[in-house]
Amino acid sequence: MKYRPSLQRELLAWTLGGLVAVWLAFIYFGYLTGEHEADELTDGHLASVASLLLAQRAEAFSSRPDAAALSSPGLKAHDYQHSMSVVIWDGNGRVLARTGEAPMPDFQLADGFQTVELGPQRQPWRLFVRWNEGERARRVAVLLSIEERDALATDIAEQVATPGLWLLPVVALVLVLAVRRGLRPLNRLSEQVRSLEVGQAFELQAPPHEEFQAMVKAIETLSSRYTSALHRERALANEFAHELRTPLASLQLQVELLKTAEPGALPAIVQQLDKDAQRSAAVIHHLLALARASRTQLAEAAASFDLADLVRKIAADYGEKAYKSRHELCVSAPDTVLLRGYGTLLEIAIRNLIENSLAHTPAGTLVEVRVEADPVSVEVRDTPQAGLQAAPAQGILGLGLGHQVVQKVAAIHGADFVKTSHADGAVAGYRMGPLRDIGQGG
Repeated sequence: MKYRPSLQRELLAWTLGGLVAVWLAFIYFGYLTGEHEADELTDGHLASVASLLLAQRAEAFSSRPDAAALSSPGLKAHDYQHSMSVVIWDGNGRVLARTGEAPMPDFQLADGFQTVELGPQRQPWRLFVRWNEGERARRVAVLLSIEERDALATDIAEQVATPGLWLLPVVALVLVLAVRRGLRPLNRLSEQVRSLEVGQAFELQAPPHEEFQAMVKAIETLSSRYTSALHRERALANEFAHELRTPLASLQLQVELLKTAEPGALPAIVQQLDKDAQRSAAVIHHLLALARASRTQLAEAAASFDLADLVRKIAADYGEKAYKSRHELCVSAPDTVLLRGYGTLLEIAIRNLIENSLAHTPAGTLVEVRVEADPVSVEVRDTPQAGLQAAPAQGILGLGLGHQVVQKVAAIHGADFVKTSHADGAVAGYRMGPLRDIGQGG
């Protein structure tokens, strides 16, 4: 089974991915903040204990060599209670009191907070040293093991970060439900579009959301254009079938007559057979041109080309035919007219208009192909000489079917196909324009 991307899955992936990234950053910085605050907290405890001890009277302290044994881990009753060690000296450096398990620090340590390594194992300790105010009669050092301080910092950091870890799955679940609920109108619209039938009129039940209005209008416009084009194609196919049915029936009749005809009637029958065969060939030619126009629009990509150069090449191809029919054929065009579209289809349309002009105008008529650059348009214009009347069609097929093909090509390029006239109101020619670039907002 071929994997197909899903908008819902991608939206959830990006949303949850962004959420996880933000949550990881929150946990990381929360952990760092917890450790920093734990360090500040322990330093504050050290300074507070030192201040309390220095506030006592000097008589409250006496030297006890076994004072270190007074500390008991069993006395801890709170997670944040520290096992602190205290050393109190007199002004001469004599130990007045000592409590805790920390090794004896040096009396000459500088005042303030610092981290030192003490004991045979050179374990790190955090300590705060301070003299009493004024007479400098007592000096206090309060110590805390770095290991214990780090354990406290880790515990606080985990307490800060853990709620985020528990909350992440809950927020992710809420996001999943919210995204699925938010995409429900899109899913309903997709079901409506999937159920559309080709060639049938419909009306989408558009969701009220603003974001869907443009898409719904585009779908309805596209469907309306496709349905109209389909109806036009059917009508044109029916017209071609009707036009083709007449010469085919005549061909069949003439063949039957040919089997039993007298020798004197053979030339007339053969002439009618030739006429019907040419008429059938012309209808088939136009039918193939229409089919090519439809196939080109759907299967081929538009390309840029020089319309003026294309018209000059087409006119050159008809030079000999115009000379034989005693017509004057000329081109009026700028040096370059760039257009993005289907050059092969425009060539079919322009050739059709030139052929019709040469076939339906009297000898001596000026057939002019005009190309304009702003706006881009093509006109095939007939200017009879003075005193000449329009001749009957030299071709075998009326202009209707050929013009249907030209109109189809003009519509593909976003242009109108209209008649043009002389000053006296007589038909002068036919014009396609304005031709718009295909695939570039035309």
